[in-house]
Amino acid sequence: MLHAPIRVITIEREYGSRGAEFAHDLAGRLGWRLLDSELVAGAARIAGVDPELAARFDERLDPWYYRYGKAFFHDPITASFSDDMVFDSERMLQLIKQQILDAAKAGNCVLVGRGAACALSGHPGCFHIFVYATSSAKREWFERQFPRQADHAEQELLAHDKRRAAVIRKFYQQEWCSRGLYHMLLNSCIGSEAMIAAVQCAAGLCAPAPEAVAGHARP
Repeated sequence: MLHAPIRVITIEREYGSRGAEFAHDLAGRLGWRLLDSELVAGAARIAGVDPELAARFDERLDPWYYRYGKAFFHDPITASFSDDMVFDSERMLQLIKQQILDAAKAGNCVLVGRGAACALSGHPGCFHIFVYATSSAKREWFERQFPRQADHAEQELLAHDKRRAAVIRKFYQQEWCSRGLYHMLLNSCIGSEAMIAAVQCAAGLCAPAPEAVAGHARP
């Protein structure tokens, strides 16, 4: 049950479900700020690194051998570095989490992926959505976007989701697609308009009907 007025919506999505497009449409309809790739750009700006470098860490774990070395070996040169002097996927996730928390305090925003539902789990005024799609719909989307890789659509779709799940499991100790993390699961095959209407209704963000407004204004 939702007790506080909803001022933040998080949208997690399967790769190929067009969840990011839906988030863009929803933010536009609500007149709220959209934070998607902006979170990655913000992390790059705070860390003082090239945005293209930050994008390579987006929703990915560092390679196993890097994590192994970081945990068990201490290079005499890098051992003296503070955490904010090293930029890797863990550092970027920390920076993104702080941006998510700051954005939630400001309110009126739609946050896309990157563990936002986990970072804001239990926070009042937040509504969490998971967008999925049928295998055939995701495959058709991938083939349109990447025609040269069409033969590998299934493998690529699965690989992207596995990477996202691994990041959430490592950083938040949560299962990325666990239904308990979300207030609503949406199949994008119903279309953006139907999805927006469903979210507005469920989150208590529906505009009052003209008749109701007129009736309320009547003396």
